[in-house]
Amino acid sequence: MSFTEADVQGALKNLIDPNTKKDFISGKSIKNIKIGGTDVSLEVLLGYPAKSVWEEIRTMVETHLKATLPGVGKVSASVTSKVVPHAVQRGVKLVDGVKNIIAVASGKGGVGKSTTAVNLALALAAEGARVGMLDADIYGPSQPTMLGISGQPESADGKTMNPMMGHGLQTMSIGFLIDADTPMIWRGPMVTQALDQLLHQTKWDNLDYLVLDLPPGTGDIQLTLAQKVPVTGAVIVTTPQDIALLDARKGLKMFEKTGIKIVGIVENMSTHICSKCGHEEHIFGAGGGEKMCADYNTEFLGGLPLDINIREQTDSGTPTVVADPDGKLARVYKQIARRVAVKVAEMAQDHSAAFPKIVVQNT
Repeated sequence: MSFTEADVQGALKNLIDPNTKKDFISGKSIKNIKIGGTDVSLEVLLGYPAKSVWEEIRTMVETHLKATLPGVGKVSASVTSKVVPHAVQRGVKLVDGVKNIIAVASGKGGVGKSTTAVNLALALAAEGARVGMLDADIYGPSQPTMLGISGQPESADGKTMNPMMGHGLQTMSIGFLIDADTPMIWRGPMVTQALDQLLHQTKWDNLDYLVLDLPPGTGDIQLTLAQKVPVTGAVIVTTPQDIALLDARKGLKMFEKTGIKIVGIVENMSTHICSKCGHEEHIFGAGGGEKMCADYNTEFLGGLPLDINIREQTDSGTPTVVADPDGKLARVYKQIARRVAVKVAEMAQDHSAAFPKIVVQNT
C-alpha cells in the first residue's frame, strides 16, 4: 500500500507536541519527509532547546506513524533544536552575539530571584542551548559567588571583554571588576551606564539566550533597562506571601507599560520541606502565584520549594541544576526552562538580520 508526503503530514496533524501543546504540523516542526517504498524518514526541528526529551519525542513520532500509516515499513525520525532571534521592544536594537534576552525580575528583594535566574540559565544550557548570564544587579552582584567564578575578564583589544566561563555559561558581572568588599556608592545614571557597558562591551559568542538577573524593584534603573536593553521576554519571580505578590504585580505592570512581553511567573519558596522528616508545609501561604497569573492572564511557569539544598548548593558555587542534574529539583528547573523557551519560540521572530544593508553611492 503506497502513501504520500501529504499522508505523513496528515497523520502528524493528530500528534501533539507535549511541550508546545500544538500538533507538529501547525507548529512547523516537521521537515524533510522522505518516502522510499514503504519506508519513511523525517526530521523534527524544535524551536526550543529540549535535549532531555529529544528521545521521547523521536519515539513518540515513530510510534504514531507506525500506528496510523497502513502498510508502513521502517520509520526513522531525527530530532534537533534550533533557536532563532525574536522581536523585542520597538526601536531597541539587538545585542551582537545574542539572539534572545530573558530578564528575570522581582518587585521585591529576598525572593530568590538570582537563584532562580542562575538555575534557569543552567537548565537552558543543560537542554542544549548556548546560554549567557548577565548580572545586572550592580549594587549587589551575586552571580560570581553562585557560579563559583573568581578572577577578572580578559580584554584583547582594550575595548571589549571576554565573558568569564562557569559551568558552561558565558557570564559577566560588575563583581568581576571590583573588590568583593567594595560597596557601589553610585547614582542611577552611573549604574545604568555601567550596565550598558557590561552588556555591549562583552564579546558574547553566539548565544541563544542571555539571562539577565535584574536588581529588585521598579525604579530608575529598571526603567532605563526596559527602554535600552532589547528584552525578548521577562520572567517574574515571587513568593506566595501577600507582600511579595504586591510588589511582583508592580514589576509585571512596569514591563507591560514598557512594551516587554511577560513570559510567566515562577513561585519560589512555594512550600517548605523539612530536612529531617520531609514534611511539606505552605509557610508563606498557598496559591498566590497562580492567582496572580489568573488576574493578569499570564502563565504560571512552576513552583519551587524552600529547600536547604538549593541554598547550600548555590552558595557553594554549584547551583542545583549542576550539583544534582538528575534530581527532583533540577527536573523542576528544567521544566520551567523548557516552558520559558517554548513561550519565547511562540513569539514573533526578529527579521532585522534578513534585511540587506542599503548603501547609497554617487555614481
